[in-house]
This record gives sequence, structure tokens and C-alpha cells, in this order.
Amino acid sequence: MYRNAMELLHKWKQKKNKKPLIIRGARQVGKTWIMKNFGTTAYKQMVYVNFDSNQQMKNLFEGNMSIARIITGLELYAGHKISPEDTLLIFDEIQEVPKALTSLKYFNEDAPQYQVICAGSLLGVALHQGTSFPVGKVEFLNLHPLSFKEFMIAMGKDQFVEVLEKGDFNLANTFKQEYIDLLKYYYYVGGMPEVVASFSDNQDFNEAREIQKRILAAYEQDFSKHAPNEVVPRIRMLWNSIPSQLTKENRKFIYGLIKDGARAKDYEMAMLWLSDCGLVHKVQRVTTPSLPLKAYEDLKAFKLFVLDVGLLSCMVRLEQRVLLGGNELFKEFKGALTEQYVLQQLKTLDTIETYYWTNDRGSAEIDFVIDNGHEVIPIEVKAETNLKAKSLKTYYEKFSPKTSIRTAMTEYKQEEWLLNLPLWSISVI
Repeated sequence: MYRNAMELLHKWKQKKNKKPLIIRGARQVGKTWIMKNFGTTAYKQMVYVNFDSNQQMKNLFEGNMSIARIITGLELYAGHKISPEDTLLIFDEIQEVPKALTSLKYFNEDAPQYQVICAGSLLGVALHQGTSFPVGKVEFLNLHPLSFKEFMIAMGKDQFVEVLEKGDFNLANTFKQEYIDLLKYYYYVGGMPEVVASFSDNQDFNEAREIQKRILAAYEQDFSKHAPNEVVPRIRMLWNSIPSQLTKENRKFIYGLIKDGARAKDYEMAMLWLSDCGLVHKVQRVTTPSLPLKAYEDLKAFKLFVLDVGLLSCMVRLEQRVLLGGNELFKEFKGALTEQYVLQQLKTLDTIETYYWTNDRGSAEIDFVIDNGHEVIPIEVKAETNLKAKSLKTYYEKFSPKTSIRTAMTEYKQEEWLLNLPLWSISVI
């Protein structure tokens, strides 16, 4: 299975002064698979340690932080010598052993010749519980569910991706129905690796849905197993409210929809827990679309999305029949799936920050504004065939951005002040 992150891992390997690498991402987005695959394809040997329920390895890191001692212990565990030049050390579920996390500082300072890569599904949660973190001594790579581009490659449509990446929209438009059909599948199947692997093998929508249900059930079990007991009910209520929050006309998150009288302070810990696990994406409103956007955050107003469009379609019990109904799927639930899809693709671009904008009266809203470090780009998402961009026009007249983007089920077209980008090509943004 092609993952763009593999290219980033190879770049990390080539760096002269690389630090231990931590892969961040929600459970079941493929962190273990990509680490092992990288280890077997890019190195002569690897040493894989999963710290979950591994008392022997916990004991090893409980001792002093001598890297020579730790390497000897890892050699005894693996049954062979560790050559730093051609061995990848993999520490999985590293949050289970805080001292192993601390050891990354000493690998970086005292033994930089060793190549160490780590992952932990609940790493963010562990840090809020007081785990010592080697600030400045590690690098990060964020792993998300498969993007639409990666999904197309998994479906054997590599050439469709190549056409988009070349920017040949004349050719792409000739085959736009194939892109639309693939996008419909992606709305339903999503990008969770296990679901995509199953679907690419047998094209069975029912099996894809069953795997999604298992993944969602596993997340619910994580709530009970890892979160503080008093917060668990609120995590569940907040998590289960997201689909209804997204199907409102105005998608701004409202605590009162979770439960009558609910207030922000009651759900702060629940929100933090879901965010730390990578299960939700919080998109803040900005008051003014100027660089840097973070300086203009409105901390009280935000939209909340889940990590994967396929999981969202499972949560709202989207039926297979909508895949047959022309382009009606893209309008389902007031376009919530479409906005979720676009946000999910933007999240795979690590170099940008994503926010949204509304004017003070709330009469104009831009679904997403992105900060690429050079300019602020407004993006209006249209699931409907009605393409009147009233809010985008208001925004343009007020702020005069160099680039304005509308993404919808239309063909690629550059107008005087507006770039029309088909939904199925948002990855080239």
C-alpha cells in the first residue's frame, strides 16, 4: 500500500544530523505497519519493541539512562548485534514506558549514530499526565488516514493521480466521471488502512462497513480503558454529537447540542482527550484573515471534525444506495461529508494551518482559510450545484486575496479572481 509518509521517512534517513523520529497519529491509521515496512525495505535489519504489556522491556528502561546499557539489553532481546549504520530501532506504544520516551533525549545527545523511530497512539494523552518529554531532541511526522490520492493508488488508479499531479485538467476532465465514482467510494470507504485494503481486494461495501464499525467500537473501548473514569461519559457524549453538529447549517460547535445546559468548562477535558488521541480535528475561527492566522484565533468559536470521512459516513449510517444517486451523495447531510472530506485532505499537508472565517454579523462564512506562510487563501466548499459564491465575493471585496478557491463538482476553471477546483482534485491545492 502506497503511503506518502514513506517518502518522508526516506528523507529522514538521508539526513546527516537526524534526531529520533516520533510518528503521531490516531490508533489504526497505520503507524506500526509503516514503521515495520520502512524497517524491512530501507535497512538490513530492525529491532521492533512494542512496550504494551512488555514487562521485560519496561524493566530495561527503568534502569539508568546509559545508551550502551540499553543497546546491550536490546541486543539480548533481539538475539543479534545492533549495527547503528544499518539497523532501525522501532519503539511502538512508547507512551506505555515514560522512561523510554525520556531515553530519546540521550539517544540524541550521547548516541546520535543510532536510528530510532517511535510511535504511540495515546502519546498526547500521556504527555498531559505529566510524562517527561524530550523537548527539542526529537522530530515528528504526522500520519493520517489515506488521502484521496493514496486511495486512488490503492485502487490501482496510479495514472489518474499522475494526470492530476501534472496539472493536465483537459485530460482529467475527459475522465471526470471516473474521478467522481472514485470519490463516491472514498466518501463511503474512507482512508483507514484496514478498510481500504479490504475494499481494494474485493470491492465489498458491506465488509468495509463492518471493519469501520469495529474500529469505532475499539475507539469506544479506548475511552473506557485509558480515560479518567469521571470524563468517560462526557467523551462519549461529545464524540457522538459530532455528526449532528456537522449537519447544522452553521457548523460552529455548540456545547448545548451535547446536552441541555452544557458549558465549555464541563467538556474541556473530554475535548482535550479526543484531540490528543487524534480522533478529532478542531478548526478555529479567525477574526481577521491576516498572517499569521494563529495570531487572530477566536478561541471561543470552532468547528469539530472527525479523523476520517468513511468513519463519519459509518457514524451517520450512510446507506450504499446513495452511491447510485448521481451526485446526491455530495449533498447528503447538508454537505457535511464534503466539508469533512476537504478538511481531511488539507490535514495531510503538514506545511499549512487550517482555520475558518466569518464576519462579525455571521452573514458571511468561508469554510476554510489556510496559511501557507506566504499568503492567506480562502477556500469555499460547495456540495450543491448552485455555485453562487456570495460569501467568497464578500471576502474578496473586503480583503483582496491573491488567490481565492472554490471547490465543487465542477470542472477546473480559472476566472478573473477565482480558481474553480473540482472536489476530486483538491489534493493538488
